[in-house]
Amino acid sequence: MEFHASGTSCLDWSGDALIIGLSEEALPLSNTLAELNHQVSGLLQELIDEVEFTGKEGSTAITRVGPGAKVRKLGIVGLGATAAITAETLRRTAAAAARLAKKEKCASLGLSMPLVQQDAALTAQAIAEGALLALHQDNRFKSDDKNGKAVVEHIYLLDLPGQESSLQTAQAICDGVILARELVSAPANVVTPETLAQTAQDIATAHGLELEILDQAQCEALGMGAYLGVAKASDLPPKFIHLTYKPTGTPTRKLAIVGKGLTFDSGGLNIKPTGSGIEMMKIDMGGAAATLGAAKAIAQLKPSVEVHFISAAAENMISGHAMRPGDILTASNGKTIEVNNTDAEGRLTLADALVFAEKLGVDAIVDLATLTGACIIALGDDIAGLFSENEDLAGAIATAANATGEKFWRLPMEEKYFDGLKSIVADMKNTGPRPGGSITAALFLKQFVTSTPWVHLDVAGPVWTEKENGYNNPGGTGFGVRTLVQWVLMQNTGS
Repeated sequence: MEFHASGTSCLDWSGDALIIGLSEEALPLSNTLAELNHQVSGLLQELIDEVEFTGKEGSTAITRVGPGAKVRKLGIVGLGATAAITAETLRRTAAAAARLAKKEKCASLGLSMPLVQQDAALTAQAIAEGALLALHQDNRFKSDDKNGKAVVEHIYLLDLPGQESSLQTAQAICDGVILARELVSAPANVVTPETLAQTAQDIATAHGLELEILDQAQCEALGMGAYLGVAKASDLPPKFIHLTYKPTGTPTRKLAIVGKGLTFDSGGLNIKPTGSGIEMMKIDMGGAAATLGAAKAIAQLKPSVEVHFISAAAENMISGHAMRPGDILTASNGKTIEVNNTDAEGRLTLADALVFAEKLGVDAIVDLATLTGACIIALGDDIAGLFSENEDLAGAIATAANATGEKFWRLPMEEKYFDGLKSIVADMKNTGPRPGGSITAALFLKQFVTSTPWVHLDVAGPVWTEKENGYNNPGGTGFGVRTLVQWVLMQNTGS
């Protein structure tokens, strides 16, 4: 599929399907839209009347145009109230339009949308992102995928000339999101710790990044007892991934992104029971997937910021070598952890990854993890939790998320809740009481970052969807990639 930033207007474009974005205030038709309606012999108004179209966001309709017309089909998609139109509105609207064109088997699509914030570049990027992500279908594991192939081959962004750079940015970001989606959606017999390491290698090779993969012996030498305690029950060896993007010249900032990389989580000896979603624990590397997806995008966008992408990849399995409830592990910063639940393994791997990241001397650390079911109970499936005691960094992540449409909600770091993690025999336990479970998990991670500004993102809910949702299709969503990329780009511009 190819995007084209076209200077052609909706009055002059010719192709399979022309779809117009209409706000509530665009009705009744006037100016260019009235002229278009006249050009198609009143068919646009007839379509609006027939479906009682009001411009409600996401509503769509399409009709065939008669012989001799410039377009074969004419469609409309609702934008909602004009004052409420944002870049996210355009992403969702473009997604709806792209799906409509695909359903109608249209090879070429012309999209006519209003500018958001009077910004042509932002408008073009948002439209391209929405359409690209909506048309992505992951049919790798189906024997017959012909019904999943996108029919739309060319999308023309009308009245948006000279926005090729914005389209390239959208493509790079979507490349990262799609990589993350496909990593999360793949089963655990396909995506293993070795697979994640190989993915990092592929990114490094393609884009000239530096890569360090630490094996078990090297992790032992660094004292990563928490991470290795989780990994030792699996027949698959752990892979500690450290992928680095360095800009040309002196970097403006140094950042670290750390993603939880449990390619399968059985729960360990505290095994997840039937009905707990154990069959979905392939998604427990959603943080690592977003980290690698962000790396792929940032490597193409080439900001002036140095970024370290880190994941302590492993499986949490069951064997005679498995860590036991009651075992005491020693993390690489010397802190000891009593394991009172082997199913709280992600925070153990992150502990050593965070210590490693801080030793790099970075200016800020962001970690992403499908860490707690408690966060899903608190915020549902669409919103991730944000934890930080650093106001500037928390604000920057929130600003980046708002620009991308990904939803986060800041939760408190209530220090007294750490009492629930206190251990009689070690520095701390790896889990506390059930109430406030996502907060105690964040407080646990805090013990492994001493002074660097740090944000923890609990993305357990939004990394997967069972149904079509905006520009996401059923399966892995690639959640977090766009926020991470936007945050890095903000550091690039000094925002």
